[in-house]
Amino acid sequence: MKKVQQGFTLIELMIVVAIIGILAAVAIPAYQNYTIKARYTEVVAASSPYKLALEVCAQNGDCVTGGNFTAIAVAAGVPDAPAVAAGIPGLASGGTVFNPAGVTLAVATNVATLTLVPNAVNGVAAADTYVLTGTLAADGKIGWVKSGGCVTRGAGAIC
Repeated sequence: MKKVQQGFTLIELMIVVAIIGILAAVAIPAYQNYTIKARYTEVVAASSPYKLALEVCAQNGDCVTGGNFTAIAVAAGVPDAPAVAAGIPGLASGGTVFNPAGVTLAVATNVATLTLVPNAVNGVAAADTYVLTGTLAADGKIGWVKSGGCVTRGAGAIC
């Protein structure tokens, strides 16, 4: 009599389980970093009104004198009077990760530094700052470079 195979052998099942375990070990950390990165986009998006306002006032000359920025500042999310006159937005509405009180803008000569400090929630740390450094060119355009804790994060950049 010929014996018919009834199912998978134990070794075949163990190989399948091992392959699934290896795939899960690689996929879970990548997915966790992806979700943190997705949450952090709230902070990146919140920088846009400040960048745009600074670019517009630089193009119009409202915050530039003699090729250099005039004294404008934002501290704890609140712009000073010259910044308001130049069109820099006031205190923004907060979000889960975005902290409006963590926004600062400082200018020196032809360099503007915009810093956003996020709330420490959902895997995002307060040390994951988003820093944009804008250099004013002779034609009035601003070139932005990002840095901060969100770039140098140990598990990979989230901004």
